[in-house]
Amino acid sequence: MQQPRNEAPEGEEPDLPPDEEEEVQEREAASSRVIHEVIRRQGDEELDRPASSLFFSGVVAGVAMAASVLGRGLIESHLPDTEWRLPVSSIGYCLGFVIVVLGRLQLFTESTLSAVIPVAASPTFRNVTRLGRLWGLVLAANLVGTFLIAWLATEGWVGTEASTKAMLDTSRSLLELSGWDAVRAAVPAGFLMAGIAWSLPGARRQEFFVLVFCTYFISLGEFAHVVAGAVEAWMLWLAGEASLGWVLGGFLAPALFGNILGGSVLFALLAHAQVREET
Repeated sequence: MQQPRNEAPEGEEPDLPPDEEEEVQEREAASSRVIHEVIRRQGDEELDRPASSLFFSGVVAGVAMAASVLGRGLIESHLPDTEWRLPVSSIGYCLGFVIVVLGRLQLFTESTLSAVIPVAASPTFRNVTRLGRLWGLVLAANLVGTFLIAWLATEGWVGTEASTKAMLDTSRSLLELSGWDAVRAAVPAGFLMAGIAWSLPGARRQEFFVLVFCTYFISLGEFAHVVAGAVEAWMLWLAGEASLGWVLGGFLAPALFGNILGGSVLFALLAHAQVREET
């Protein structure tokens, strides 16, 4: 007969064999403190990376983000103008994010969480300066990359006539946003991107699905992501459908502000606050 397992006294943990204890630890969800520390260390490493590494990684990320505009645009170009067009085509918007985030490239909206957590944990002048350096380099690099690929596409150097048309067609929805609309639309995008960065350390090999699920809803909600949107805005300007003033002041600046507000203020600082007394 199977021997009954000894039960632990009330209030004490059961005494499990080593193999079962190891299995329990593997199945336990990572605590908020663990996730916070993982992100803090990752962010601290990013803050110390050489400027050239940050810049070139950011340029590649900006180029790769055009895949999101291309993916959504190509799917939309094959669909009729119906109510279900956006829910279907939004899956294509995930493409650039998958390449950039899983490829560990420098994307500005990811750093609104990862680079802010080390500063929130230790708000020294040095850390604030490091954050400004990282944000400035990555944002500039992302915008350089997005402009480069937008110029190559509109000039016909990359892609096909059909793909460029598809990208322009899906980009025109940005023209409907006022500056305040862009801010409001950018806050949820910033929050969702910070949520991705917070969720990935505990994703347990499900990173792809977390990433696709969250970025899908950025497109479905027609929220404003400053880097993906920069590809669209540059293309509209280069095609003569928008002014440079609108690109810089009508979309990029408001979207940047909203992404920072959603990612750094609403998510990063609140996420840090929940574990501040435990660290």
